[in-house]
Amino acid sequence: MMVNITNANYKIQERIPSVSEHRFLWGSVGWGNINTEVSRGSLNNSLYWVVATVNDEPVGMGRIVGDDIMFFYIQDVAALPAYQNLGLGKEILKYLLAYIKKRNGTFGGLFASEGKDAFYEKFGFKNHAPHLTGMFTVFDN
Repeated sequence: MMVNITNANYKIQERIPSVSEHRFLWGSVGWGNINTEVSRGSLNNSLYWVVATVNDEPVGMGRIVGDDIMFFYIQDVAALPAYQNLGLGKEILKYLLAYIKKRNGTFGGLFASEGKDAFYEKFGFKNHAPHLTGMFTVFDN
């Protein structure tokens, strides 16, 4: 599918990002470094992926993890800084949400980067505190 946004032709592909694409996009949005072996296993065990490219170069990505029945978690929605605020994230999220809806998913969750709450709220995501609290831990490996 070709998406014309501000004179740039984005191609969104339903495919797994390569480890190098994932590492490149991950780092470009300031998420730090990632262990490529851990990344490879995580990507391979995800349910669904999309990669956005311009001239075959990665400019965005997103993926879904979960049980593929009831629980779906949106991960790694990222666009190169030069391609942000052009509608690319919206297009990526549309693909991810369509996958969840096609499977009649009951629960969709995500962690948003700081300052991105309003973007996800446009798609129906909201903070359910104080009745529900999202929590996580990071394990040292």
